Amino acid sequence: MKRLLPILMLSMALSGCGIYSFSGTSIQSDIKSITLPTFEYKALRVNPSLANNLSEKLRDNFRRMTKLEQVEMDGDLQIDGEITGYDVRASAVTADEVAAQNRLTVTVNVRFTNRKYPEDSFDNKSFSAYADYDSTNSLDAVESTLCEEIIEKIVEDIFNATVAQW
Repeated sequence: MKRLLPILMLSMALSGCGIYSFSGTSIQSDIKSITLPTFEYKALRVNPSLANNLSEKLRDNFRRMTKLEQVEMDGDLQIDGEITGYDVRASAVTADEVAAQNRLTVTVNVRFTNRKYPEDSFDNKSFSAYADYDSTNSLDAVESTLCEEIIEKIVEDIFNATVAQW
């Protein structure tokens, strides 16, 4: 009984604060919904599936990591933005000045609106991630794998900046 009392008191204290969660989020208890429209694609180089894949991965992440209801409009929270960069550049050069590795970089501009706690909102925050690939491969051959890796990083960064507040 003496061991059970401190555990019980700790669990009551954690559940009573309203913003603690074991998933790493710090969402206030009165926030119930989120709106996650599809990101716009505004980068010069075209990847037709990137905006949809990023948006779906973000929705999936919020579904898995929070209890927020996803609504079409007027959610307590809203995350929207656009893909502003999709660039390939050499990241490693050989002694013969030939690219040994290339780097695919994706940049996303995000707006986060917290309707109940506007002080947590931000506008035009840039998130960027990259993945390197061997220059003997064409971008077409590795693009889908690289994009999955990049999207994973960007979604984690957006999630942390909005509801985990890291």
